Amino acid sequence: MSTPFASAAPYYARYRPPYPREFHDLLADRFVLDGSQTVLDLGAGPGTLALPLAPLADHVYAVDPEPAMLAEGTRLAEERGLTNISWLRGDDAAVTRLCLPRIDLCVIGRAFRRMDRARVLTGLDEVLAPRGGLAVVACLHPPGAPRPAWLTVVDEVRARFLGTGRADGDGREDTEIRDDWEDWVELGELGDLLAKSPLSRVETHQWDQTVRRTVDEVVGLQLSLPSCGPAVLGDRTAAFGTELRRALLDHDPGGTYVRTVRIGAAVATRPRR
Repeated sequence: MSTPFASAAPYYARYRPPYPREFHDLLADRFVLDGSQTVLDLGAGPGTLALPLAPLADHVYAVDPEPAMLAEGTRLAEERGLTNISWLRGDDAAVTRLCLPRIDLCVIGRAFRRMDRARVLTGLDEVLAPRGGLAVVACLHPPGAPRPAWLTVVDEVRARFLGTGRADGDGREDTEIRDDWEDWVELGELGDLLAKSPLSRVETHQWDQTVRRTVDEVVGLQLSLPSCGPAVLGDRTAAFGTELRRALLDHDPGGTYVRTVRIGAAVATRPRR
């Protein structure tokens, strides 16, 4: 049976922006990624993290519960000539049952907010190599930064088609996914959570990033959201895209929409002995 995540997968693969180079540079430095490590991308989607990490690793295991996301990731890996990624169907409940080798680095993106975090951290303690670690990355709205007016235009069109108080693909109230990036995670809270786990040696990092999008990219990003994908919009998908394009161009005929996002990352390893 098709799910909101399945219908959103092609748009997710095409329109979700990548994480910044600084994050990948941090991982390469912190975990000395030299092509000999084994990496796990948990909640991988279409490989937003797995694909750029593959050239730095011996092998990457990309795990996600949605077959359509894995299919998109497989397609992108083939396009890029990457042959060292295994695309596995599974979720955070099955980390210890995937029969993986020892993992040197586990990365988790925005899927972390959907996971049973205590269970994930306990499971990772079993599969990570002695000097292995976890990196969780999220996108945040910079404190005090004004919300761009064009996002209000997006809200208004969404409300006309979907109403208010929508839920995302897991039934959670849709309070943040109107924006393609905002996870509404406090980096300090994430650090505190990890510090209470077996991976209690934690460091946090953040970067501000200015993102510019065309009108088609803004529409595609909306369709990449499980709360606003084709499975939800149904036969109104084309009309939604037409209306959103019109409203955005009425707001700003220049057709370029800019915002600043803050990328936060928490890196966690076991305490030194």
